[in-house]
Amino acid sequence: MLAWASPTAAQDTDAAPAFRLSGAATLASDYRLRGISQTDRDVALQGSLTLSHRSGLYATLFAANLKGWGTFGGPDLELDLTGGWRGTLGDASIDAGITWYNYPGGAPITSYVEPTLKLSGSYGPAQLLAGVAWAPPQKPLGNWSNHPDSRPGSSASNLYLWGDASSGIPRTPVTLKAHLGWSDGNPGLGPNGTSVAPTGRYWDWLLGADVALGPVVLGIAYVDTDISPGSAAYRRLQPNFATRDGTSIAGSTIVVSLSAAF
Repeated sequence: MLAWASPTAAQDTDAAPAFRLSGAATLASDYRLRGISQTDRDVALQGSLTLSHRSGLYATLFAANLKGWGTFGGPDLELDLTGGWRGTLGDASIDAGITWYNYPGGAPITSYVEPTLKLSGSYGPAQLLAGVAWAPPQKPLGNWSNHPDSRPGSSASNLYLWGDASSGIPRTPVTLKAHLGWSDGNPGLGPNGTSVAPTGRYWDWLLGADVALGPVVLGIAYVDTDISPGSAAYRRLQPNFATRDGTSIAGSTIVVSLSAAF
């Protein structure tokens, strides 16, 4: 279909602001990053701000509290900066960006960068997304300890592949959601006792629902991984890879969250 814009419509388009600022805040019962708790299975507070341009370029600042695995001292804070571009590819949407994972005031050799590419679209009532994130070799991702092949001072890369699906239930405020991810990286501990893919290769998944309650969204999700506490790879990660009472931070859990966006 070819549509012709009236002079008034053209003026409205020209008057649209070039930049837009948006954001979100979330209170959750746990912060799970690729299936692994970053808050010792405790409460997480997260926030983000995104400045986007009508060209598709955008920059996002994300902050979250940390506890246990993933903390390096200082304020125990994760502060990520993402820059990228969003556009269309035929009937699909594309999002190409790069994220700098940063832990201000913490131990040295912790920050790393990770380019990502996401492709999304709809299939019937479902919204589908496929993503790939590949962090090139960097020292924070290196295999430094707790593995027979550890090499102190080494660098390593990390690959993450994932797919998401969601679908709203007609005439209800409920949206069903699912996630499946696969990690391939350092099978041990990095320079400060953590790793993005601690057992080398593992799967993570999520099944849940979001319920729109006026200005906020209530989220409920079952999160799990295939990292077995009985495996040799898991035992080599102890005591780092568990809460103080010994509970696995990669085991199944129900995450409940409240989110608001503007």
